[in-house]
Amino acid sequence: MKIAIFIPSYNASKTLPLLIDRIPKDIKRKVKEIFVFDDASQDNTYLVGVGYKNLTGLSNLRIYKNEKNKGYGGNQKYAYQYAIDKGFDLVVMLHGDAQYAPEYIPKLLEPFYKNKDIALVFGSRMKGAPLKGGMPFYKFLGNKVLTYIENKILSLNLSEYHSGFRVYNCNALKQIPFHLCSGGFHFDTDILIQLKMKNFKIVEKPIPTYYGDEKSHANIISYGLNILRSLLDYKLHQMKLRKSKKFNIK
Repeated sequence: MKIAIFIPSYNASKTLPLLIDRIPKDIKRKVKEIFVFDDASQDNTYLVGVGYKNLTGLSNLRIYKNEKNKGYGGNQKYAYQYAIDKGFDLVVMLHGDAQYAPEYIPKLLEPFYKNKDIALVFGSRMKGAPLKGGMPFYKFLGNKVLTYIENKILSLNLSEYHSGFRVYNCNALKQIPFHLCSGGFHFDTDILIQLKMKNFKIVEKPIPTYYGDEKSHANIISYGLNILRSLLDYKLHQMKLRKSKKFNIK
């Protein structure tokens, strides 16, 4: 399989080199491309990425910069279309702030070697010990509450919906209108709903939780409200009370 690693980055000049260093050497050799999409950072993320490539000579590393900020979801839309256009089979999303451990990429890839029909594998912090890993209690509680509501409405049994450490099957991405998902932080929930509507297989793998000095750019309250709004849109669409283009999936 042709595998790519997508690193969405925003003001990640301090963490980006350390993150790429930590990607296992065999994975660096195996993947066709590691591409960084710097989302119009206000620091030197792009220049640091270019410097890292020149210094290390990592031939399959590509560094790109969005001239205008596309937002967390908008950056993903651009990246997944890029992966499809390049003919990749799988695309790993690994945040540039080093919140997720790249050492676990092999664990997330494992299920695809057994079942190529899987649409998504994501690393679940809630299957591990998130509080011991430094997850603030209010985020832990919010995650639990939102996940409970999402499972009830979507009839799934996931341990969480909010992890950004994911591996997508590009063939599955081709079959859903992911470009209509939110351009904001609840893109991750929107696309999960789309995959569920296509009855695609979603797999979770436990990962460690790490909270360091990185700054979250998401507003917790608006994030939660936007997720509830997406769930309402989905439910109204399912009940044929109000059409939603992003959930108009056959």
